[in-house]
Amino acid sequence: MTSTDAPAAIAPAPPVLAEVVRSGFTEGHHRGSLVLLAADGSVERTLGDPDAPVFPRSSNKPMQAAAILRAGLELSGERLALAAASHSGEPFHLELVAKMLAEHGLSAADLRTPPDLPLDPVAAEAYLAAGNVRERITMNCSGKHAAMLAVCVRNGWDTASYLDPAHPLQLLVGQAVAEAAGEPVAAVGTDGCGAPLMAIGLTGLARAFRSFVLAEPGSAERRVADAMRAHPEYVAGTRRPDTWLMTEVPGTLSKMGAEAVQAVALADGRALAFKIDDGSVRALGPVLARALELLGVDAPVVSRIGRAPLLGGAVEVGEIRATF
Repeated sequence: MTSTDAPAAIAPAPPVLAEVVRSGFTEGHHRGSLVLLAADGSVERTLGDPDAPVFPRSSNKPMQAAAILRAGLELSGERLALAAASHSGEPFHLELVAKMLAEHGLSAADLRTPPDLPLDPVAAEAYLAAGNVRERITMNCSGKHAAMLAVCVRNGWDTASYLDPAHPLQLLVGQAVAEAAGEPVAAVGTDGCGAPLMAIGLTGLARAFRSFVLAEPGSAERRVADAMRAHPEYVAGTRRPDTWLMTEVPGTLSKMGAEAVQAVALADGRALAFKIDDGSVRALGPVLARALELLGVDAPVVSRIGRAPLLGGAVEVGEIRATF
């Protein structure tokens, strides 16, 4: 660098969204970005940079499910909810995935998900105790992949390459994500399940969820939202915050994603999206609960979601708590 070269600008660190307090001592922080939308769609509050592109991870699943419907697959009820799911791997999840595959002449061998254990720790312990091993169908995205394979069979598309970003289905997914977010896809990557992953800003993600709950009845977007809200246990599981929120706050659409991403839309169009910068899921509950409070949600489930105790010697000695 010469003496005339200006130093490169250093981007400011994202703000602290949650702090880790143990025995009265703050031992850590979780930074990130967040956006809250009012019922009319206007931006009500931001923290950090909610317009910077992120990979929403599984928070993109409602858009992926809408693309599957647009491609002509007839899905409804629990099957459509499972197509948009990060399921816990409980027996009822795995049974329905197997049925969805069989209904289209497919089997678990056709899935391109990586072999995995159930996402839910209780379900995983029971699964292993029964002598089972990691399988493709047990991976939490297997419902989405079953629906993707089924629409390929329906349309005569190649099933072996259904995860290729250039596959007709994945091109439709990209269109669905961009349209719902109201912004172009900034980057395409590979999700943990192997499917193409489209990057958008958190504001776009919140807009997408808002558009699904406010979509015209009968549209692909509204059908996905209605199925998820009617069958939240298939979207997540019996011990998951997404299920609790959609069950206890009527009309709410909620979907978390890996790396601590969360998007929620309320029935009247209020919406939120955030990402914890370090990907720590342990901070997700407290941040989500505080964001819901700021949106005006007053329900017992908010406190349940926000509780994140820290243990010391099997005794509660602190908590992770939101800072905004």
